Amino acid sequence: MENERINIVIVDDHPIVIEGVKMMLNSQPFINIVGTFTSGSEIISFIKSNKVDIILLDITLPDANGTELCREIKKIGPDISVIMFSNRSERSIIMQSIQNGASGYLLKNTSIHELVICIKGALSGNIVFCNETKQIISRPSQNELQIPRLTKREKQILQLVAQGKTSNMIAEELFLSPLTIDTHRKNLLQKFQAKNSTELVNYAIQFHMIEE
Repeated sequence: MENERINIVIVDDHPIVIEGVKMMLNSQPFINIVGTFTSGSEIISFIKSNKVDIILLDITLPDANGTELCREIKKIGPDISVIMFSNRSERSIIMQSIQNGASGYLLKNTSIHELVICIKGALSGNIVFCNETKQIISRPSQNELQIPRLTKREKQILQLVAQGKTSNMIAEELFLSPLTIDTHRKNLLQKFQAKNSTELVNYAIQFHMIEE
């Protein structure tokens, strides 16, 4: 499709959003906006008789749920790339959209640069995400994390970390070396798949292993 224009449809229940996206995309010479709609039923009728390459699809529509609508669109037009375009940032909704056949998930604060890159990527058959969405899906949800098994010493140190104590303070309190405490802290981070002490404590609170 090197010399062809990409036929894009925008589906959103807010006309002002549609106009904003149109304005951004119309500046790209290879993009052709072939339709804009505010409801699910309109887009279903349109794709049955028109050539569409990509649909930018909102999650919340007056007559449909975007994730379910995506599944219906893919049944009618398997070659159409559906990119979800929403303010909803819940990981579960993002993953459900991909499971239902979406070629990507972008948040509405995505830049025009990211949007164009993602459109090209989806057209090439890739699953595309904006940077913020990538960060959301890279964080494991509580349901996907197994509750870690901790030793008595690790539980003890976890409680003290939650109290904001440093390795030196914990070492002094437990009569251990700071190096030993640091080793335990590293093990705790690994077991909880946490990047830092703040994440570690948050996960521990979610699993009811310490009190808030």
